[in-house]
Amino acid sequence: MPASDDVVSHRAGLLRAPDGEALPQRVVASWQRSADYGVDLETVEPVFSGTPVTDSLFAECGQEVLSGLHRTLENEPISLMLTDADGLVLGRLSGDTSLLRALDAVHLAPGFAFSEREAGTNGLGLALADRVPSVVRAEEHYSLSLCTYTCAAVPVLDPVSGRLEGAVNITTWSRSNSDLLLALAQSAASNTSALMLARSQGRRPRPAPRGEVVRVESARLEPGSGTAHELGEAWSDAVGRAAHALAAGRVVAAVGEAGSGRATLLAQALRRARPHDRILSAAAPPPADVETWLALWAPEVGKPHTGVIVRDVDVLPAWSAPALRSLLVGRPSGAGPVGGAVVGLGGGRPGGTTAGDHPASGAGWAVTAESANALPAELAPLVDVVVEVAPLRDRVEDVMRLAEHVAHRARGRAIEFTPTARRALESCPWPGNVEQLVRAVRHAVSRTNVVDVAHLPAEVLSGSSRALTRIEAFERDEIVRCLTRPGATMKDAAAELGMSRATVYRKLGYYDLQVLRD
Repeated sequence: MPASDDVVSHRAGLLRAPDGEALPQRVVASWQRSADYGVDLETVEPVFSGTPVTDSLFAECGQEVLSGLHRTLENEPISLMLTDADGLVLGRLSGDTSLLRALDAVHLAPGFAFSEREAGTNGLGLALADRVPSVVRAEEHYSLSLCTYTCAAVPVLDPVSGRLEGAVNITTWSRSNSDLLLALAQSAASNTSALMLARSQGRRPRPAPRGEVVRVESARLEPGSGTAHELGEAWSDAVGRAAHALAAGRVVAAVGEAGSGRATLLAQALRRARPHDRILSAAAPPPADVETWLALWAPEVGKPHTGVIVRDVDVLPAWSAPALRSLLVGRPSGAGPVGGAVVGLGGGRPGGTTAGDHPASGAGWAVTAESANALPAELAPLVDVVVEVAPLRDRVEDVMRLAEHVAHRARGRAIEFTPTARRALESCPWPGNVEQLVRAVRHAVSRTNVVDVAHLPAEVLSGSSRALTRIEAFERDEIVRCLTRPGATMKDAAAELGMSRATVYRKLGYYDLQVLRD
């Protein structure tokens, strides 16, 4: 039977952390979520989800790292585990048969999900919910059946996309040193991320989030200022739908892939809907800095004629969602669920907020996330309209308009692109979306007044989405360098590369370098 709020509060008051201090608020918040999910207080009964899929880059690299760690700790009473972003256990390694039998008894085994929703407060579930390294010791577990264990877990983010891939979890008996467990888990997670980067086509790691907060007093400085407005039909229609909803006081969520322009679209829509209002744009910071980040811009919310854009709400730690909702709608945190439903682009029942949930911001607010399903449970019911932002690969008509716009801003005047360069830019799948296009164009116009294919980064010319090793990425870049040299022939390039012309042609097909092959 689910524990009530009173039971959670009473238990939190009785228990103390090992150093005698009160339990961490993150643990207490996790207990409350566990109670809200209806997790049984006595036993864990997660559902078997079937044989886990382990052919992803994350699973491959994580298992390799944990296997190496296991060889050095084979005789220690610990279990090394890898889980996906939903808490599904992908693999488990341990040399202690008694520990393995005990873990089997509570279903902490491959094929079972151990997120907070299924198992209540536990190390890996808390790490995935709050996206920070976490330790849950003995009685800090929500379910009493897990109180004989201590779990340390560290989330692993894709080093290129920044997406949460899963977690490294180390579980042992409750009497073990939790600081050492956490250090081991952090090392394994760091090594997994580094190995993923080494095998991800040689692409650069995604910059760490900075958690910017921008308060706008002038349209010249606002979020979205200086961006291209005259784009294709898909973009224009999305901006129009968002602007119409915002003008009517609706709450809008812009969803789509990272780098596709979600926040820019909302900024353009807010400016169109409310030409004279200010815009406050808050980009999510690293999870450990969220509390300070919220306090930084909280005083601006609710001021007259101020619109708010909260970016990447789907990557915020779980504990912060009630606080964010309280800040944005002016309700006390923990006031209970809010009625309403997310409304799609085709319309539907308006008014995801209830009568008591009026936005605190005078000009309304909007959020961005990867998908509507990724919106935090506390915020999703408040969203009236969801606007999908298509990835750049599905907006080919926008590629050259954006490229010319970026080039003009970078150089202060119009920059010419050759037909071959245009074809290369329009043929690129742009896995990094507009952000990747901006980097590529800035790189090119810093080298020339007329952009040709030779000035573009090698990754732009390759249509292959297959992960390349560092050696393959280096070989591809060298082929591009030799073939794009002014006046270079296939014979010249083959001689410089030390290959036959037939091999060069084969390599062009292997790396899908269409522009150079034609």
